[in-house]
Amino acid sequence: MYHTPVLLNPSVDLLNINPAGTYVDATFGGGGHSREILSRLGKKGRLYSFDQDKDTLANAIDDKRFTLINNNFKFLRGCLRAEGVESVDGILADYGVSSHHFDTPERGFSFRFDAPLDMRMNQSADQTAANVINEYDDARLAHIFGEYGELERPFRIANAIVAARENTPVLTIGELLEVVDKVTPRGGESKFRAKLFQALRIEVNGEMEALEMMLEQSLKILKPGGRLSVITYHSLEDRLVKNFMKTGTFNGKVQKDFYGNISTPFELVTRKAVEPSEAEIAENSRSRSARLRVATKL
Repeated sequence: MYHTPVLLNPSVDLLNINPAGTYVDATFGGGGHSREILSRLGKKGRLYSFDQDKDTLANAIDDKRFTLINNNFKFLRGCLRAEGVESVDGILADYGVSSHHFDTPERGFSFRFDAPLDMRMNQSADQTAANVINEYDDARLAHIFGEYGELERPFRIANAIVAARENTPVLTIGELLEVVDKVTPRGGESKFRAKLFQALRIEVNGEMEALEMMLEQSLKILKPGGRLSVITYHSLEDRLVKNFMKTGTFNGKVQKDFYGNISTPFELVTRKAVEPSEAEIAENSRSRSARLRVATKL
């Protein structure tokens, strides 16, 4: 199976779907969320789904109400305009990496396999994880590991990599794991490697910038009363989404109008993040860290 959709019913239920409305699935993947949205749309309803990975084209849904746009969701507004769509009734985004990516060795997303250091969501993009590992200086590597992986002592990791690549480039997953072995905490190897690979993946794909761009554009294309339903998997993403839904800013600072009244573009539907049930986690362990937040545009 390409991917098991996470928090499927809550994320779609809270979109409060209008059968005749127009919706966006910003992260198509295996199409699980898209199929659920389509099942709740009538004949006049429309769904536009985005995914930059060409592998997802094989999952396209044969439905006249459905359009799959093979592009990054950071180009959300421009791509929708190209389809003649100026506004929508709801947007759903699941920012998790699909099981297909983790389970396809040659894509280089998982430390479980030895393969080239790739990690590109868009296989046509130039930058790979190998480029990051072999071309970034120690300060830039340390910033990535500390900021995106929230790893302790990121400079130790960066220094180990820089020292190793002076002799020969680090081009595969196995080579990278061997290079960082001396700075890998004993007893916490899997957690360390997961954070390291998360940091590299975020950098390779520009994920934080893309998330910010998508959220900003959601305000411009959502109709008043339209809903934004977002699933995140790590604290960096969740913090951005939480702040944006509460204040309309990424730093969480409240904005006020001329008269001192608090100005916010959203009304929260979920006061705190919705988490997967124990049953869902038992069926799909990769859902464990998922957090769902939903807001209505005022």
